[in-house]
Amino acid sequence: MKLKDGVQAWLNRALSDPIVKILSKNSQLTKTQLETLLIDVLAESMAGKQLKYDEKANLRLTKAKISRGAFNRTLKQSKENVIKSIYTVLLLGYLGVFDSTTLDPYLEIANKLHEYVEAHHDIPDMEGELKDRLKVIEIIREELETSLKRLSSSSDESL
Repeated sequence: MKLKDGVQAWLNRALSDPIVKILSKNSQLTKTQLETLLIDVLAESMAGKQLKYDEKANLRLTKAKISRGAFNRTLKQSKENVIKSIYTVLLLGYLGVFDSTTLDPYLEIANKLHEYVEAHHDIPDMEGELKDRLKVIEIIREELETSLKRLSSSSDESL
């Protein structure tokens, strides 16, 4: 399988994940910025070698040809948005806007996300155990979706 096909298949799976959809919808990143950032961060590990930016630009999901310059501008915007988000959280924490009770729902979801990721890593080889593990993963995913939707709908009122 060609690198482009592998990267694009992975991107399509990642971007269609219901949890990724909820998290990205409520993030500071556009879908294009998230896709570009993921390509920049993950494509080289999939390729097993360092890639030039024009090669990375060709990995985007769009059918239109993306120039290296457009890819780099989108990548720069996504990195700036990530950094600004981190600074926003640090600023609000420093100013005391976040007290522990305000952060509790977010910390609970962070723990649930960690549990979900760990469950994916620990999938057993035996078929009977696999079915049980997949049921657990599905339950955790549904709980996460519900919690994230509840939190995102109430986030308008929280600050």
